[in-house]
Amino acid sequence: MINLPSLFHSRVRALSIVLLAAVGLSACEQSANVNTKAASDSATSAVAEGHILVSSVAEYQNIAKNLKAGDTVVLTNGVWQDFEILFAGEGSKEQPIRLMAQTEGSVILSGQSNLRLQGRYLEVSGLVFKDGYSPTGTVISFRGPTSRKNTDPNAYHSRVTRTVIDSFSNTDKFNSDTWVALFGQHNRFDHNHLEGKSNAGVTMAVRLGDENSQENYHQIDHNYFGPRPILGSNGGETLRIGTSKYSLSNSYTKVVNNYFDRANGEVEIISNKSGSNEFIGNVFYESRGTLTLRHGNNNLVEGNVFLGNGQDHTGGIRVINANQTIRNNYMAGLTGIRFGGGFVVLNGVPNSRINRYHQVDGAKIENNTIVNVNNINLAAGSDAERTAVPINSTFKNNLVVNETQSPFKLFDDVSGIVFGGNWTNQPVPAAIESGFERKPLDMQLNDSGLRINAAAMDAKVGAMITHLPVNKQDVGVSWYPKAQQEVAFNSGEVVSVDSSDALIAAVNNATPGARIELQSGTYDLSKQLQVNTVITIAGAANSDVVLYPLRSLMVEIEDGGSLSLENIDINGEKAPDSAGNVLIRNTRLPSLLNYRLAMQDVNISNLNVNHSAHVFDAGYRSLADIISIKNSTFSDITGDILRLNKEQDDLGIYNVEYVAIENSGFENIQGNIANVYRGGTDESTFGPHFLFTNNTVTQVGFGKRNKAKASIYLHGVQDTDLIDNRFVQSAPIVIEHTVGEPQTLIQGNQFVGVELPLVTEVFTQGESTAILMNNNVEDSL
Repeated sequence: MINLPSLFHSRVRALSIVLLAAVGLSACEQSANVNTKAASDSATSAVAEGHILVSSVAEYQNIAKNLKAGDTVVLTNGVWQDFEILFAGEGSKEQPIRLMAQTEGSVILSGQSNLRLQGRYLEVSGLVFKDGYSPTGTVISFRGPTSRKNTDPNAYHSRVTRTVIDSFSNTDKFNSDTWVALFGQHNRFDHNHLEGKSNAGVTMAVRLGDENSQENYHQIDHNYFGPRPILGSNGGETLRIGTSKYSLSNSYTKVVNNYFDRANGEVEIISNKSGSNEFIGNVFYESRGTLTLRHGNNNLVEGNVFLGNGQDHTGGIRVINANQTIRNNYMAGLTGIRFGGGFVVLNGVPNSRINRYHQVDGAKIENNTIVNVNNINLAAGSDAERTAVPINSTFKNNLVVNETQSPFKLFDDVSGIVFGGNWTNQPVPAAIESGFERKPLDMQLNDSGLRINAAAMDAKVGAMITHLPVNKQDVGVSWYPKAQQEVAFNSGEVVSVDSSDALIAAVNNATPGARIELQSGTYDLSKQLQVNTVITIAGAANSDVVLYPLRSLMVEIEDGGSLSLENIDINGEKAPDSAGNVLIRNTRLPSLLNYRLAMQDVNISNLNVNHSAHVFDAGYRSLADIISIKNSTFSDITGDILRLNKEQDDLGIYNVEYVAIENSGFENIQGNIANVYRGGTDESTFGPHFLFTNNTVTQVGFGKRNKAKASIYLHGVQDTDLIDNRFVQSAPIVIEHTVGEPQTLIQGNQFVGVELPLVTEVFTQGESTAILMNNNVEDSL
């Protein structure tokens, strides 16, 4: 499996030595007043006397119209296809109306299915949504239809528990929907399992759009928010409470003891957009982004744990608005930068519109432990618009320990924050050093895996934590597996082939993680290869393998597929004499699932039978988690190597998260080595990232159809490293910075007959922020 952070240069944001930490806060459960006794998740199948057992949609619809307090409806085990459930009625506190699975986990709602609750004291349990998507904007909604008889469609004092939503995503990736929508008041969503949302839209939202949904006192507790893949656009939050329009209203929602596991959709894991909410005792495990107090005042963030383990873009807490309290939280191994940093206090906009950035006023940041976090950003986002610095705030009794660097970064005046009683082992900027006591801090690993300092604990500095507030196995349900790591290349069966037909058959029948090994010889591919799972196509050890594509397209990566090529030659001299041949591309249909593409020890040549022959062409609305090229050569090609520029509508969408090209050679390429495009002005994403190191580039980029007139063209890339390469007699490198404080390092390169890279700032004024250092420029060989 490719370790993404290790691919990228560590200049400003060097990865800290990761401390495996497990933490806890015994007071969290008490302060949240969570009743867990009623939430047993053992799977049962007994149908009690008096329960109403239904086995078809028609049966359910017949009885659903007349449900009364104390009724329990039991759905029989099996797959319920295209079942839109309206669960409505007036129960009571003593006699709720229940809808449950005959056996928890054995009632599957698939196809176009959903659930709506309407009324009072309703309870749903034991269902699984998978293999489909909702035909409406939500999968589970605490709101039903409005009618003349019932003008209030909301649910009150109702509960959904021990229910699973697994990859129940709209097949159109940017057709936005919400998996869970909370309306009404006094509802509870607990011990549920949600993972794999691949399309746009927040996973779970608390809605405040009507007065009956404000000051709602909802409770969201003990849920498993499993992996959410990188969306590559705004709109990938895991939890949002409110919207900017209603952000000055109070919600009084409690978010307690939930586990966020690799929730990577966008820069905001939780987007708080209302007031008087509490976030207590939650665990964020290797999740990219932050718990963001985006709008709304008087919120409490207490006893939460952020474990980044050095993974790229893992963040902690971002503070905006008035009277926020952030105390007793533990943050460790977080690498996030800018708005996604480990701890961020933002600048506001003077007289801000409700949807922009209100000034930080009256923030209390106390008794937090921050261990090996790369960035503590204060007055972050300072620019011509965001000039309202934090005021009337405190930063007291916090413990800041870092083994490699000082994490403090000040972007504006922070005199409005009073610093005092803090301990650190690192240098502190002069403007705030009086509020810190600098001393050696030996962090000891306790029995729970937490790094603590006994002296700090005795002095009440930092978080008073001894164990995790909640463990992964104690959230969600016990009868449904928690998400595992993605399928790795070369992790499955090994299949040996020695002919073209055998190769085609092996690809068609491949199982996840399969390695297809080619014996020495030539392979004329008269059919294109359809890759629909994770596979490796590789030359066997000590073999000499040459592939000759005979079609305009050699490989199509279908939705759900990923491809690795190893130790093979690909020669295009037998390809059809037509323009626009492509070796590898995504399906032309928009794809829902992210993919990976890797090439190692691959030699590609003679894609020159006609013009515009490309090595890889991304599909519209496709996203690669990573494209990796190592120890490979490319020569005599009339098109581009990597075409990653299909999202030209400037909505902040892009085609690749990471590109890493290392130790490879490029010669006589008419197009670009890489054309990476991310347009628009949205700042809610992390990428793209581009690494190009130890490569040789000769006679690249001079084709008359190369519109960019560049050997490498990068527009809107957030993180660019060009290090220790040799460029000879090639078109220039063109880099265009757009939004999001892009970082570019061009270091240790040799340019022979090639001008230095052209880096321009598209939106901001002034000189480029790119760093160019130790490069050598020569006029000619």
